[in-house]
Amino acid sequence: MEEREFTLAADAELARIEAALETASDNGPAEFDFETKPGGIIEIEFENGSKIIVNRHTAAREIWLAAKSGGFHFRPEGGRWLGTRDGEELMAVLSRTVSEQAGVTVEL
Repeated sequence: MEEREFTLAADAELARIEAALETASDNGPAEFDFETKPGGIIEIEFENGSKIIVNRHTAAREIWLAAKSGGFHFRPEGGRWLGTRDGEELMAVLSRTVSEQAGVTVEL
């Protein structure tokens, strides 16, 4: 995948994540804030001070997620972003890690 194609796909996924986080923070029981930073980075901060970082990693052509439970890498495959280790979808992992760090179930 060419860099430009990857960047467009990753930015579209990051926008989708941002919209899902906005909905969850406005309508759900979880207390968290998030900020989109230049370079394809979303930083999610929880009441307990913990953070989750989601970022575009252009060199590897992946989206990376860093949470208390570990680091995860996702590649685009067939219109989905799948984990490089286990094939789990990015949004499923993000929902799980946000839920773990927020202490309540969050569906993204």
